[in-house]
Amino acid sequence: MKISLFDYHLPPELIAQEPAEQRDASRLMVIDRRTREVVHTHFSEIGKHLPQDARLFRNNAAVLKARIFGQRPTGGKVECLLLQPAEDAQTWWCLLKPGKKTLQAGRFGVPGEFDAEVLEAGANGNYKIRLHPVRDESIIDLSERLGRLPLPPYIERAQSDPREATDNERYQTVYADYEKRIAVAAPTAGLHFTPELITRLTAQGIRFHDLTLQVGIGTFHPIQVEDIEDHNIHHEWYEIPAPVYRALQDAKPGPRIAVGTTSVRSIEDAVRRVQRAPESCLSPSGSVQAEADIYIYPPARFAAVDGLITNFHLPKSSLLCLVSAFLCPGRDDGIQWLKELYAEAVDQKYRFYSYGDAMLIL
Repeated sequence: MKISLFDYHLPPELIAQEPAEQRDASRLMVIDRRTREVVHTHFSEIGKHLPQDARLFRNNAAVLKARIFGQRPTGGKVECLLLQPAEDAQTWWCLLKPGKKTLQAGRFGVPGEFDAEVLEAGANGNYKIRLHPVRDESIIDLSERLGRLPLPPYIERAQSDPREATDNERYQTVYADYEKRIAVAAPTAGLHFTPELITRLTAQGIRFHDLTLQVGIGTFHPIQVEDIEDHNIHHEWYEIPAPVYRALQDAKPGPRIAVGTTSVRSIEDAVRRVQRAPESCLSPSGSVQAEADIYIYPPARFAAVDGLITNFHLPKSSLLCLVSAFLCPGRDDGIQWLKELYAEAVDQKYRFYSYGDAMLIL
């Protein structure tokens, strides 16, 4: 299957640079897979379109302020993007800019704040570093104090941008668990929810279930091979608590709706992994912990996701492949249908990507 099938035209002005004034003021395209009916509304009205007994499974990971800045011993500037811990709490895999110069220098830091040793270069353009904070604090606390949120590359920000305070609030979901500051990208489908909307949905009988997936930098990487089957999908750690996994296993109470593709990856990977080798990921309590390596593209089928809330994704991305598969499980005609839906969204001036509008696929 050629990657060109997953390309589409997007006018640059439709790439959202800022969030909607209110979270749930974002627009919402509602798609009924059975009738192919399409409704245009706003996210605040999602309760009118969700089944009354729906169960929403959402990713509660919080975004780490993973971009930290320093300088080499020569005075040259360094930008470091923390990705994930390595063998201990002080050793991390990261991206460095500039990479080779910083590797050659062997260290960087900020006087009076931290010193970082560059230990080795990885196989994927990343680097392993060991961080030594001057204060008695963890690396996560250091990054929260000195760092900046790692906004996607298509959201343009100067290093000192007056919108940073807004980004610090709005590039997190309102239900983010700050004990789980592990993500380098937001689970963006959840950015549209407000506390008031969650209260209204709960009052009408909709239930929420939280899981955690460590959204990684790979979520932004386009597929760069001609045949999508040859793409090496990114891996992301996740945890599904035992009560949430039991809720996923029971299809009877109401449709299981994933809030975002990160929730889909967690759910579908967990179900398949437990069926295949439960001893590798299922704890005695019934929780599931594993590293998602699932790659979903047409004509995939879905084991435990009945509906999907998602934003509009980049061309030639694995996320576009996933949504295409979800539109028509077991077939490949979801590819063309998704392109038609995206063309309609462009005509209707929907806003795209992380700070953009959303789809509800039922």
